[in-house]
Amino acid sequence: MGLPQREAALDALGSPVRRTILHLLAPGPLPVGEIAAALPVSRPAVSKHLHILETAHLVAHEKRGSRNFFRLDSQGFDAARASLDSFWEGTLARFALAARNTAPRRKTK
Repeated sequence: MGLPQREAALDALGSPVRRTILHLLAPGPLPVGEIAAALPVSRPAVSKHLHILETAHLVAHEKRGSRNFFRLDSQGFDAARASLDSFWEGTLARFALAARNTAPRRKTK
């Protein structure tokens, strides 16, 4: 999971409309029409948002007849989480070091 994929996932999550799409897809796959009906933007705008989410591997689609169904894709979420975890791991490491350096030392007999 490279840095460009992590950045694409985090950038895609920056839009409230795209986050709403992800929440809509959390229970399961939906066709584009149902996604568009739940949003205050045009259907072409929804298609662009879905394309960005798909490029970031946050959603995937499957063609069923003449309809495209979108579902969540864990690959993009794993990339975003890895990026956020890298910040947290560094913070925890620095905290542990600070705790060791400021802890009172016991005197030995």
